[in-house]
Amino acid sequence: MTDYKDLNIGVLALQGDFERHQHQLFALGADVTLIRLAAELRQVDGLIIPGGESTTIDKLLDRFALREPLIDFGRKKPIWGTCAGMIMLSKKIDDNLSGVTPLGLMDIDVVRNGYGRQVFSFHTDLRAELNGGMTTLKADFIRAPRITRHGDKVNTIAVYRGDPVLVVERHLMASSFHTELEEDTTLLRYFLDRSFRVEPGQAQR
Repeated sequence: MTDYKDLNIGVLALQGDFERHQHQLFALGADVTLIRLAAELRQVDGLIIPGGESTTIDKLLDRFALREPLIDFGRKKPIWGTCAGMIMLSKKIDDNLSGVTPLGLMDIDVVRNGYGRQVFSFHTDLRAELNGGMTTLKADFIRAPRITRHGDKVNTIAVYRGDPVLVVERHLMASSFHTELEEDTTLLRYFLDRSFRVEPGQAQR
């Protein structure tokens, strides 16, 4: 799929780096809805849950009555969770001292800050298996979660030092790292193409 103009992709905009995802989606020609209310989910074809602070996102989901609508949405439609978004998509958070309640949509367990706190943030190139071939992604790990367990139906697309950092399960995708801080839209295009395999001008609704 090369034409994204008929897609309307939501970006959860309660907290975090949602503006960078919006920037990349606009660069591909897609419409974007910043999601702050449950009713806005009815307008979009798919959703990105951005990085940020998972404890804050967790509290705001309840404050804005978004938790159950997000779970219902994710049972049917594509979601990509990046960094804190991966934490929120997970089934269980290990050493969950902050009491974050994940959405439980993906069969993965994670540990927050699994690659170190802010001071240990780093940039690296990752090799990822996208569309049947190997691709290099520029990845930023910022207080990134580490996957400690994944179910049999979860497919690993990229690893870092032996651990899965990019996974897919059905119509859901999660990455420990950020790619939206760069101008490279390779992973975003993979998410959209994987989710909406349709002819240009005939986007799925």
